[in-house]
Amino acid sequence: MGRTILTIVGVVLAVWLLMTVIGAIISMLKLFFFIGFVAVLVVLAVTVVSKMSRNH
Repeated sequence: MGRTILTIVGVVLAVWLLMTVIGAIISMLKLFFFIGFVAVLVVLAVTVVSKMSRNH
């Protein structure tokens, strides 16, 4: 009986750990995507400003 309970607890803990790791990876990817998006916007803004100042 004790072995069955420990097996069930082990499986529950393994599933919980897996979900936690998956959530952390997805969160990290969203953060990297947001940082990359902001970097692209900054590069575009600098490019547009430099082209406008070069024309004048």
